[in-house]
Amino acid sequence: MPRPAPANSPQDDPGLIEGLQRRDPQAMGRLYDAFGRAVYSLVYRIVQDPGVAEDLVQETFLRVWNQAHVFDPSRGSPAAWVLTMARNRAIDWVRAAAGRPEHSVWESYDSERPENFQDAEKALISAEQGRRVRRAMEKLNENQRLVIEMAYFQGFTQSEMAERMAQPLGTVKTWVRTALQHLRQELAAAS
Repeated sequence: MPRPAPANSPQDDPGLIEGLQRRDPQAMGRLYDAFGRAVYSLVYRIVQDPGVAEDLVQETFLRVWNQAHVFDPSRGSPAAWVLTMARNRAIDWVRAAAGRPEHSVWESYDSERPENFQDAEKALISAEQGRRVRRAMEKLNENQRLVIEMAYFQGFTQSEMAERMAQPLGTVKTWVRTALQHLRQELAAAS
């Protein structure tokens, strides 16, 4: 379901890109405020690593700053341009990572120190919990998955979600409640 841009959004601001082209830091701030969470969420879904996602968000906005002069409004909105840059950067990172040699979690631990094994165990438990949550999220319908991502990964309130999705607040609340119930059931069954 496409999400409409809110009124007075950067999509409606023709001066935003012009400001970036003039190297106006305030224009960059407005662009980041408008799209930073969406860029992070998109990148995180691709790379599945919060630290890498943060780095790639910074790289994306640096690239936007340096390439503002090539933006063509006839080819799309500022949001589409920024999100496409972010997506491409994340995919490039994943491709590059695929070529890197993998090593075992255990290789990085000194076997002489037992506390290192506890850290490795915690890391493995955390990774397994993350996989269970991802599998449970995949079982949600599109609207339920979207509201959970918006609430927990992008930090939107239910009112903000309703506005951005052009849905009644009661509908969004129902989707959130139902999604959380399904997630609880799935995670309890997976334990």
